[in-house]
Amino acid sequence: MVTENDLEKLRSLQEIIYEKIGLEKSIQEIPKLLGTQEELLNRLKKTFIEKNQDYEKVKLEDSDLRNKLMEAETSREKSEKNMDVINTQREYEALDKEIRDASEREQQYRKDLQNRADILSDLDKQIKQQGSLIEQQEKELEERRKKIEAEIADKQKQIDSLRKKENKLTENLDSEVVFKFERIIKNKMGIGIVAIKGNVCMGCHMILPVQFANEVRVGEEFIFCPYCSRILYFEESSEGEEDFFNTEDTGSLSDLDETEDDEYEEEEEEEEKVNIDYEE
Repeated sequence: MVTENDLEKLRSLQEIIYEKIGLEKSIQEIPKLLGTQEELLNRLKKTFIEKNQDYEKVKLEDSDLRNKLMEAETSREKSEKNMDVINTQREYEALDKEIRDASEREQQYRKDLQNRADILSDLDKQIKQQGSLIEQQEKELEERRKKIEAEIADKQKQIDSLRKKENKLTENLDSEVVFKFERIIKNKMGIGIVAIKGNVCMGCHMILPVQFANEVRVGEEFIFCPYCSRILYFEESSEGEEDFFNTEDTGSLSDLDETEDDEYEEEEEEEEKVNIDYEE
């Protein structure tokens, strides 16, 4: 027999389970916030590595340009020295072209070196900024991780405390009923037990067969709404129904369609009678 004490236990249990579910969900959501910050840090580190790779690449280019500049200078100087030992106009023109070509290469290499120097300076600034930002982010992440761990531990303590209360309330309740009840609360926004007024479920507002409502009122066992699955208990409506409903002309949930069919057939028979009388 379901007593008022049992119903009160379920109401208290409902609050405990709903609070516990909220805490568990919160614990699951907390790492997602940390994950966002970790993702940002990983992107910064990736960019930092790429900038360093770019820096090393430009340094190699700079070194290669310096070697080429040195070769061009050496070639020019050699050609200029050979100017003193030439004997013909043709030799003079050939050496003069070599000197001009070497000088042009020198000028281009110096421009390229200046460009590389600007790039290296810019990359160096970016790398230092990225390194400083990464260090700051790692520090903040570590502090936040510690706060989150403390927050999770605190919430876990609250859950453990609620479980103790839950176990105490469910000592004398059917384990299957408790299992279903908890699933209902998860799926029904924290409401697992509702009143039935007359023959209307106050959870889903569906009209139930009168016989079913009487079974809820008698309260021999826990009864679940066939529509919203919540546990039902009887409560007098504001109009004040009779203690028990007349069940002689009502069926169960499975008889709803048959009842409608019978009523439809009776209406057809009455219409046929009216038509016959009218013709006579």
